[in-house]
Amino acid sequence: MTSTTTRRPGSAGDSDRVPARWAVLAAALGLLLAAPVATWWLVGDLSTVPVSDGRDYAFQPWPIDPAVARAAGAGSLVVVAVAVVVLGWSTVRLDTRWCAVLVPLAAAGFIAGAGWRVMTAGVAGANIGAGFVVLLGGPLVLVLLVWALALAAYLLSHTNHAHTPPIDSDSK
Repeated sequence: MTSTTTRRPGSAGDSDRVPARWAVLAAALGLLLAAPVATWWLVGDLSTVPVSDGRDYAFQPWPIDPAVARAAGAGSLVVVAVAVVVLGWSTVRLDTRWCAVLVPLAAAGFIAGAGWRVMTAGVAGANIGAGFVVLLGGPLVLVLLVWALALAAYLLSHTNHAHTPPIDSDSK
C-alpha cells in the first residue's frame, strides 16, 4: 500500500502565491502611504479664524492648490479602497494574523493625517490642539508603527510558507 500526498483541490501552489504576496505587499504599502493623505483631505481645513483676522499657526500649512489637493485626496481614497479589498481578500485566503499588522498601520495613517490638519489649523493665539497631537499623537503613531513592524517581522520569521497542509489520500 502506497501513500500519496496531494494538495486540496483549488489550493494555490508556491508559484501561484508569489504574485499574491507581491499584491499584498503593494496593497499594504499603498494603505500605509495613502491613508494619511485620504484622512488629511477628508478632514479638511480646521482653521477657526478667518484669513482677514490674521491667523496664528503651530506649523504653516503647505501651499497646495485646491485642484491638486482634490486630486490627491480622491486618488488616495481609491488607493485605500483597493488596498482594503486586496488586504481583506488576502487575510481571508492566506492568514488572518496579518490583520493585527494592517489595522495599526491604518490607524497610524489616520492619526497622522488628522493630526497634520490639527497642527496646521489657523487659530487666534496658541494652537493647543497641536500640543496634544505632539504629546499624544506622535508617541501613539510611533507605538503603532513599532508594533506593526515587530509583529510583521515575527510573522515572516515564524510562518510556515506552506499554508495548505498536505492531505494523505490513503488514510480514509
